[in-house]
Formats: sequence, C-alpha cells, structure tokens
Amino acid sequence: MAISYEELTDKHPCYARGKRNQTGRIHLPISPTCNIECRFCDRRINDYEQRPGVASTVIKPEEAIDVIEKSLELCPEIKVAGIAGPGDTLASDYALQTFRLIKDQFPDLVKCMSTNGLLLAEKAQEIIDTDIDSLTVTVNAVDPEIEAKLNRGILWHGKHYTGIEAAEILIKNQLEGIRKVSSAGITIKVNTVLVVGINDQHIEEIAKTVKEAGASIYNIIPLIPQHELKDYPAPTCAQIDGARVKAQKYIDVFRHCQRCRADAIGIPGEKDYGDQIWVSRISHKDTFSHG
Repeated sequence: MAISYEELTDKHPCYARGKRNQTGRIHLPISPTCNIECRFCDRRINDYEQRPGVASTVIKPEEAIDVIEKSLELCPEIKVAGIAGPGDTLASDYALQTFRLIKDQFPDLVKCMSTNGLLLAEKAQEIIDTDIDSLTVTVNAVDPEIEAKLNRGILWHGKHYTGIEAAEILIKNQLEGIRKVSSAGITIKVNTVLVVGINDQHIEEIAKTVKEAGASIYNIIPLIPQHELKDYPAPTCAQIDGARVKAQKYIDVFRHCQRCRADAIGIPGEKDYGDQIWVSRISHKDTFSHG
C-alpha cells in the first residue's frame, strides 16, 4: 500500500515542505525511449549536463538491484528509488519490471515514477499493482491548442499523431490516468515546464484542473531554452514566482526543484555519487529516438 502524502513530506525530497530535507534519492536510468515529441526536450547520453532527460548510461531492470545496493553503501540517506527517464517510463516495460524487483528486494524504499502520461490511463492498474508510492506526471497544458505549441506529436498504438489531435489524446490520457491512480491512494505530483509566451498565462488553469483530477502537489519547472524552443527565453525569477503564486490558489506548490538528471544519486543540491556508480560514464552527444 502506498504511503500517504504527509509521510512523503518527510521521506521524499520532492515533497518536503519549506527548506529541503536531507533525504537522498536514486534515479535509475531504465527507460530508453519516448513516445511524445516535446519541442523543448533534448535527451542525451553524457556525463556533464545537469538537467532532466540526461543520463550517463541506460541500465537493464536486473542491473538496478546491484546499483541500489552499491548506492546505499555510499549514501545511507537514500530513502527513495525513482525512475524518471531518460525516456518515458511507460514507453517500455522496463520501469514497471524494475519496480516489481524493488518491491520484493527493497520494500522499505519509497518508490517514485515520472511519466508524460500518454499511456497512464491504460497502464494505471499495472502502476497501482507495483505499490508505487508517488507518481509525477508532466502536464504542460490542459488546452490542446497550447499543448500543440509545446509538443509536436505523439506515437500512440503504432500511429503517429500531430498537432491538436495529438494534444487532445495526450491531455485526455493524462487526466484520466491521474484520476485512476490517485483514486488508489497514490500521491500525484504534476510538473509543468513554464514557457513564457506559450503557457505562462495558462498555469492557473492547469493547477486547478490537475487538482480536481487528484493531484496533491505542483512543480513549475523553468524552461531550459533548447531544441525547437531554443530561442524562447528562460523565465525570470519573478515570472516563476508569479506562476507559483497563481498555482498555489488551488494546490500545494513545490519550490526547490533541482532539475535532477535521470541518473542522479545522493541528496539533491548537495553530494551526488553518480561518478562513483556510473563508472562507464561517457561524454559523447548521442541522443535518444522517439521510437
């Protein structure tokens, strides 16, 4: 059974209220592919960029147990095992396979997963059955016209959809999935990438909608200008704070996100043990496919 939202505020650094706590986490880079085409996303294999969507390597589910054991030796403060990429966790079966292994071998670890939500509605029961404690869903818009400006297309059940049609499918599946998973008592966090000029005036509606669907906490992430949105400005501190003030009318707002890599190990914002675990780190710039 998933632990409560209140328990997560003590055990999970992404749910801590006020000053970030000293709880550690490990992100397992299990998921190699993605099924949506965000215009700001540039997934990479390297050892130098400090942002989501980047990992030094991609491991297999059966390798994850050994990685967790070694990481706990280095950092006993680790209380959370998360999977946040570098692709989408539901675009392959690897993440759910890994959580089943963790459930069996590390039952005391908090299990946390992130997804874009395209397959969330149809895989909700599988997620619930793995006893995941928290789920993060990236919802960048609840208006298809705005979503289409942030996401070029989706690959859904073997067909490629683009534009408004793709956005409608994605938003419907995200909200339906949030409703299903939250109704099972699993805490939902929603991430939104804030893009000034596209969704910055839409934040209040997103916050209200995801809260009504069952989300408990909201994280507004400033755009890193890259890929198709490389010419858009990064939001200023004032713009980020203004968006958070609007959102908190409806939902708890998380304010100390470190924009962690998909293979981060340790205490966010402090010591990272990735270099000691991912000994085969490489520095080329191969990217991932959207397949």
